[in-house]
Amino acid sequence: MGKLGLQARLFLSHVIVMLVGLITLVAVGRLYTPQLFVLRLAKLEERGLDLGFLRDELISGFESAWSRGALWSLLIGGSAAGGLSYLVSRRIMRPLTEMEWITQKFAAGNLKERVPANDIPEFNRLARSFNRMAVGLEGVEQRRRELVGDLTHELRTPLTILGGYLEGLADGTLEPSTEIFQRLARETARLSRLVNDLQELSKAEAGYLPINAQKVDLAPLLTSLVRRFVDQFPEEGPELFLHCPPNLPLVLADGERVEQILFNLLGNALRHTPQGSITLEVWWDTQVVWVAVIDTGQGIAPEDLPHIFERFWRSDRSRARESGGTGIGLSITRRLVELMGGQIEVESTLHQGSEFRFSLPLA
Repeated sequence: MGKLGLQARLFLSHVIVMLVGLITLVAVGRLYTPQLFVLRLAKLEERGLDLGFLRDELISGFESAWSRGALWSLLIGGSAAGGLSYLVSRRIMRPLTEMEWITQKFAAGNLKERVPANDIPEFNRLARSFNRMAVGLEGVEQRRRELVGDLTHELRTPLTILGGYLEGLADGTLEPSTEIFQRLARETARLSRLVNDLQELSKAEAGYLPINAQKVDLAPLLTSLVRRFVDQFPEEGPELFLHCPPNLPLVLADGERVEQILFNLLGNALRHTPQGSITLEVWWDTQVVWVAVIDTGQGIAPEDLPHIFERFWRSDRSRARESGGTGIGLSITRRLVELMGGQIEVESTLHQGSEFRFSLPLA
């Protein structure tokens, strides 16, 4: 049976079980049924019934009738049981064969294929598990394609600018100037930031980004950060405020990563808040400390909020990134918060402003 398929194995196992049952039934019947018949005749004779010369003929007739009945039982019962075993084997194999066919199509790249429901509970659970896996793989493939497309889009603009300027400088159609070299330097720095952000995001999502969690006092960290960041604000731009309560409890976090998160959030707020205010606010409850960056800028449309932490996402995908962002900062921010045991949330009203807040566990 080493090379037999599952259907043949199931059928043969049913047949073997059936044969063992029939042989046992016939053997037991052949050994004990005539003796029971003889005992019955003896009881009849004890009650005064004279069987006489009919005794041997009755026993012989009974054995002959029992043998013919057993033969027909074997033939009919064996045929019925064999046919039923074959049908049951086919019914069990049908969903497995269908699943094999679907997995082959799935492996060939047709990620839309799904295993239909089955009335056998075990196969139905297997089908649901496969379909959940298929949905996950389809999502991964979709995100991979989007990542490749978005990365291509992000690289095309600076490379096109660099190529155009370098060709112009090479063929003499452009005169070397400080402005041109500054533009080339900006586009080169943009490419460098994109590569560095992609590397950091890949490490963060793979769990390879080191997090040195220790007790951190957020108050001096936030005060120092605001002093450094306020220098980047234009004179006619928004104002930056810090609302930090006294006696703020210590948090268990990586101080450098907290600064990185706040730089991303404050930088994002500054790019989308030409005027008004940006407020860094802190509060705590029984288990976590919350840090929020609240601005009065452009805001985010309700339909865009679920996608705000997706890498390279933007509400207007045809718009070039002239603000200098790589589109990965919020993705890195979310992953850093999660690696430190916190969570990040966003609330926003279009044309009124946004609030990004994240939590850190108490030390």
